[in-house]
Amino acid sequence: MAFGATALTFVAVFLASGTPVPLYNTYRADDGVTSAGLAVTTVVYLATTAVALLTTGRLSNHVGRRPMAVGAALCAAAGCLVMLEVHDLGLLLIGRMLQGIACGVASSALGSYILDLAPRRPAWLGPVITSNAPPFAIPLGALVSGLLVQYGPAPTVFIYTVVAALLVVLAVVVAFCPETVDRRPGALRSLIPRVLVPAGQGRLLFAVGAGLAGTWALTGFYQAFSPVLAADELGTTNAFIVALVFSSIVILSPIGGLLTGRWRAPSAMRVGLIVFVIATAAVLITLHLAAIWWFLAASAFAGIAQGSANAGGMRAVLGEAAPGDRAGLLATLYLISYAGAAAPGLVAGRLATFMAPDQIAYGYGVLVLIAAVVAIVALRGAQRAASRP
Repeated sequence: MAFGATALTFVAVFLASGTPVPLYNTYRADDGVTSAGLAVTTVVYLATTAVALLTTGRLSNHVGRRPMAVGAALCAAAGCLVMLEVHDLGLLLIGRMLQGIACGVASSALGSYILDLAPRRPAWLGPVITSNAPPFAIPLGALVSGLLVQYGPAPTVFIYTVVAALLVVLAVVVAFCPETVDRRPGALRSLIPRVLVPAGQGRLLFAVGAGLAGTWALTGFYQAFSPVLAADELGTTNAFIVALVFSSIVILSPIGGLLTGRWRAPSAMRVGLIVFVIATAAVLITLHLAAIWWFLAASAFAGIAQGSANAGGMRAVLGEAAPGDRAGLLATLYLISYAGAAAPGLVAGRLATFMAPDQIAYGYGVLVLIAAVVAIVALRGAQRAASRP
């Protein structure tokens, strides 16, 4: 039961961060938030998550997994409550910052909690959840939100109220779950930003990090520009279609992790990245043709490939990690992921003032190709180094 409760809470925290996306066109039309402002909102969310990972990534080793997990759920709920009052860019940024803090804490503390409580068989279950739950839950939240915004009552209120209530209930449930680590001194010292690289894993971590950065960069583009893409490039302002466009890139990512769960981790990562590059090219072609259904199909194909690449990479890094290193390693991996999404998003936000989203998408395509090549070459080098006596 504890494993299920922590896994569900992990999903719910990230689900909450996807709920504002279908409302972005509403904020544009009713509250004067520009496309560039929406891109900045995404960058602020990603950057806040990265800062939370840097500072709190190892804190659960000292104060316990359970209080950190409860705190992440309550912080995500607070973000939803702030969103109830959004009428300008400022409140939207505050709400996204709270959601970013929650996701940063959850990525390390809740992710480690799940790995601690995961059953021994199948061995891949814990890593698949920790690697695929965030990119799956965020678009799932957007889809649920899109349905309620388009067809339900009180579009700017109802979804946030429901998700906040769910998070509070889950926080109470997790509060009664067993603790998996012994508290030890050094909590304040653990807040000093530090990137954990276990001895002998530098090359492997670089390879996996390059793959994560490339795949998350493209998902960051979808998060920032899906409302604009749907409205300006694909010809629809339907909130559910906006959510569908955003979610299409990652909603099927767990399938990729499950399909290749029994493969050797490097093989799953390598094949996933190759297919992801091919799917990204298909995304760019269908976007140029404004063929929305083919665009969604290509995006879904890319999401499956992303699930294989990211789950394989995380299995490779976490497979031999000691329990005490899990929180720090997860924080490092997610820090790379969020930085990989935030840095291009910052540039894209600047470019959005004078470039169309489809033109910006071509730049992301080049970035994906470069990151995949670097990751595959580095992975081969890491395997060769590991095979030497």
